[in-house]
Amino acid sequence: MFTFRSTAFATMQYLTKTQAFNAGFHTGGRVCGAKVAVVLSGCGVFDGTEIHEASAILVHLSRGGAEVQMFAPDVSQMHVVDHSKGQPVEESRNVLSESARIARGNIADLAKLSVSNHDAIIFPGGFGAAKNLSTFAVDGPDCKVNKDVERVLKDFHTAGKPIGLCCISPVLVAKLLPGVEVTVGHEEEEGGKWPYAGTAQAIKSLGAKHCVKDVTEAHVDLKNKVVTSPAFMCETKLHLIFDGIGAMVNDVLKLGGK
Repeated sequence: MFTFRSTAFATMQYLTKTQAFNAGFHTGGRVCGAKVAVVLSGCGVFDGTEIHEASAILVHLSRGGAEVQMFAPDVSQMHVVDHSKGQPVEESRNVLSESARIARGNIADLAKLSVSNHDAIIFPGGFGAAKNLSTFAVDGPDCKVNKDVERVLKDFHTAGKPIGLCCISPVLVAKLLPGVEVTVGHEEEEGGKWPYAGTAQAIKSLGAKHCVKDVTEAHVDLKNKVVTSPAFMCETKLHLIFDGIGAMVNDVLKLGGK
C-alpha cells in the first residue's frame, strides 16, 4: 500500500532525476572543464573578428563546460572599415583594444599565451584573421603570419592539443602546417551561396588539403588535431552557421579528451 510519505519520496526522486537530465541537456551532456584559449583579431567582420562567430564559439564552449580565456595581439589593425559603408576610413585602431569589446574587457595580450596553460585553442573568422593575424587578404598564398599567432599555433600542434578554426581563419594553419586538412566550405560559388569559394584554391596552393563540407558540418584532421568549419563563408541563415560552429567546438573538446 502506498503512503503519503512514500509517494512524496518517489516524487522527489523523479524531480531530482528530471533536474539532472535537464541540466545535462542544457550543457551538452557534460561538464568538461577544458581550458580553451580563444584568439580574436579585432571587432567587426570587415576589419576584425566576425562578432557572431565569436559569440557562437563562446556559447558552445560555455554549454560544453569549458573555461575560456580570450587573447589578441597588441598590434595596429591593417586598416579600419566603416561597416555602414563597407569602406576604409582614415583612422587607426589597436587589435587588442578592439577585441576587448567582444571579450567585455577580459582579454590578454597574445604574447602572454602559453600552451601549457590551455587544453585547446580556437580562432573565430572575420577578415581580421586575413588582415591582422596574417597578410592573406593582401598577399594570398605568399602571406606572412603574425609572429605570436605562428608561435601559438605551432606550440599547440607540437603539444598535440586541438586547434579549432572557422570561416577564413583556416588559412592560418594552411600556411603553417604543411599537408593539413581544412575546410572553408564548397569550392564553387553556386550562384552566390559560397561567395568566397576561391579561398579553397588558395588553401590548396599553400600545400594544404581542402575538404568540401556544408555549413552545418565540421572537418576533423585527426592526424594534426585541427578542426574547421565554414561559418560565414556561406551565405545562409544564422542558425545554420551557429550549428556548424557548434560542431567544430564539440569536436575540439572531444579531441582534447574533455
